[in-house]
Amino acid sequence: MTVRETGAVDADGGVLGEEVRRQRALDLGYRYLGKRDRTQAEVRRHLEARELDKASIDDAIEALVRQGYLDDARYACMFAEDRRRLDDWGPERIERRLLALGVDGEHVSAALADRDGAGDLDAAVALLRRRLGDATPENERERERALRMLVRKGYDLELAYDAVRALAR
Repeated sequence: MTVRETGAVDADGGVLGEEVRRQRALDLGYRYLGKRDRTQAEVRRHLEARELDKASIDDAIEALVRQGYLDDARYACMFAEDRRRLDDWGPERIERRLLALGVDGEHVSAALADRDGAGDLDAAVALLRRRLGDATPENERERERALRMLVRKGYDLELAYDAVRALAR
């Protein structure tokens, strides 16, 4: 790998010092986080796409974590709450998305544990009421449609059945 491939070349073609490369990685990380919160994996991918060396990327991410700008546990909790509240997502869909974003499974589990199963059932019933209005599913076809909608939103099939039954009561 050449010096140019590692991103360790300045505009004049000279080799940059280690500290300058680290500061560049940190500055790029700050700028990327200025738009919205991100996961460590997202920041890492962003910096790798800028062809920075691994040591500079690792140092920048470590500094961002130490300074509190990067916190995957906080990100997972905020993401889970936002997706529940704004998009009516269920726990399974939230978990899939957080794992795809590179959040550690431990943080995902903690974010999903903040809400109990009864809260998920209430949210699923509320979603059905908003979507269906006063029309409760009367026949098998309508019940299946309601179940599919809840499963697409990320609710467990058993919980979706419970929500449809609760709505019918």
